[in-house]
Amino acid sequence: MRPLEGIRVVAIEHAVAAPICTRHLADLGADVIKVERPGEGDFARSYDSYVLGQASFFVWLNRGKRSLTLDVKHPKAGDVLNRLIGQADVLIQNLAPGAAARLGLSYEALKPRNKNLIVADISGYGDAGPFAQKKAYDLLIQAESGLMSVTGTADTPSRVGISVADIATGMYALTGIQAALLRRFRFGGGANIKVAMLDALTEWMMYPVYRHAYDGTTVPREPSSHPALAPYGAHAVQDGRVIFGLQNEREWTTFCAKVLGRPEVATDPRFNSNAQRRDHRVEVTRLVEDFFADKTAMQVVALLDEAGIANGRMNTAKEVYEHVQFVARDRWREVNTPNGKVRALLPPVTFTDQEAAMGDVPALGQHTDAVLGELGFGAAEIAALHTEGAV
Repeated sequence: MRPLEGIRVVAIEHAVAAPICTRHLADLGADVIKVERPGEGDFARSYDSYVLGQASFFVWLNRGKRSLTLDVKHPKAGDVLNRLIGQADVLIQNLAPGAAARLGLSYEALKPRNKNLIVADISGYGDAGPFAQKKAYDLLIQAESGLMSVTGTADTPSRVGISVADIATGMYALTGIQAALLRRFRFGGGANIKVAMLDALTEWMMYPVYRHAYDGTTVPREPSSHPALAPYGAHAVQDGRVIFGLQNEREWTTFCAKVLGRPEVATDPRFNSNAQRRDHRVEVTRLVEDFFADKTAMQVVALLDEAGIANGRMNTAKEVYEHVQFVARDRWREVNTPNGKVRALLPPVTFTDQEAAMGDVPALGQHTDAVLGELGFGAAEIAALHTEGAV
């Protein structure tokens, strides 16, 4: 059995934060029922059309789920939701502030009907305080959390190029749900888990926050190097750039001797400690790149590998898609989508005795009738729900 087989998750979700959480739950074997707006569905379905005419975000985040269309504001929706949540182990939602409570989907309202239910509420800023009713999107939280203040060039703050606030939030929700399930199995009872996007991303910002709080300094924006370590980051070579990093004096000594071939540099007063190298970053970079100038990236990588110095290449998305390491470790699978098969990467967490479920990406409403039938609705009742626009 997969770890979460037999667990039913009801997901009233959209975009990224909740869907990445529930996609991992589905990969672990949970039965995830995704509740979508009739006719439109999760608005991430229309973010783009890059994957066989389908949205790349939706294909990435929604495999292995069953799609149930339901207008949650329709007068007939209440009966469907009551039956659905009555049989659920987990309810997760990332609706607009206050929307779940208005629909009667708060933990307090649901607990009397399902004492073992785990409710995971995702919000932008939490359910109290002056920002509680503000809408929140990934870019806004990247700015509000301070992440953009440490990202970009010296002159221009920048967002991180992926939905990092959403992803952080979804993964913390995943951790919370799994912990709540474990507690329920051991001791019984449900739980209400609350994850705020601002909290999730600010947790990741604690290094620069602590630096400000206790030293009064800010982390400089270093677009392809490290604000605290040197040399660390991208360095020019004959045909591009190579990224490598040194984290201690032992590695610096090794680098000078085995890569540069100049062991005396390690004891140069300008470079003989990380603090000195950081303060003389321009000189360190010039020294390294002068040595690399007549060498190709692969020649530099070979030197670094031989010396045991950690390094990497500045890959594009194309190069990641074709990365030999994924091929060598057989990490790619194929999953079905409404428009054909696509490649999908196995989840990062690997169970050696059981592979992730890697189910199909659902069409909008594909499983509506099947789910309603499981909930006890007869054929005539299901037809009426369709006719009345409830599903």
